Amino acid sequence: MSIRLSEDEAWEVLRTAHTGIFTTLRRDGFPVSLPVWFVVEDRTILVAGPAVTKKFARVRHDDRVSFLVESGERWRELCAVHVVGRAQIVEDPDWAHVDELLDAKYLGYRTPRAEMPESARERYDSQRALVRITPEGRLLTWDNARFETRS
Repeated sequence: MSIRLSEDEAWEVLRTAHTGIFTTLRRDGFPVSLPVWFVVEDRTILVAGPAVTKKFARVRHDDRVSFLVESGERWRELCAVHVVGRAQIVEDPDWAHVDELLDAKYLGYRTPRAEMPESARERYDSQRALVRITPEGRLLTWDNARFETRS
């Protein structure tokens, strides 16, 4: 039996995962991997954040990225989806729509804006950017729970 997920299953794992690992490339070619919150829309991955952060600068310089979600603590529970693709800064995004998607997923986890320190509010509210990650090629997936148990 294959431990590989179908494309639909992989996108469901991506859609429901809480935190993704977003990897971009520095100018010297070294990768930088960061945990991010994200949403899935139309088989692409959307990552929003302050435009001044380095991850957006790295995407502007080199659009090759990877994205990983994983779950499970025991070997038998390990499940993951790894995406390799291109990232694009979305020009003039529909922030109301993006915020609706993010709120549907993370509302219970986010610190309310009114409770954030002023410096954090300014950083997150000043200039925002949105990256759309579009996969290239096949998704790399595995779900160890699919291994057959042998007696």
